[in-house]
Amino acid sequence: KLQLGYSHDVDLDVPEGLTVETPDQTTIIISGIDRQSVGQFAAEIRRWRKPEPYKGKGIRYSDETVVIKETKKK
Repeated sequence: KLQLGYSHDVDLDVPEGLTVETPDQTTIIISGIDRQSVGQFAAEIRRWRKPEPYKGKGIRYSDETVVIKETKKK
C-alpha cells in the first residue's frame, strides 16, 4: 500500500521475481533479475504521481532531475 496524497491508499501487486523495500517513508527500492520488469514496475508506481513542474513534488527516479518552472510574477 502506498499513500500518495489521494483520499485512498494505492494498492499495487508486486510482480513475481521482484523485491520491493522501503528503508524510509520517502524511498522505494525495487530490485530483481529482469531489468525490464524492474523498470516497468517503477514506471507503474511513478504513473500515480509524476513530478510536477512548479514545486517538484511527486515520485521521481533516483537519478532524475526535475526542471522547476518559474511562476508568474506580479
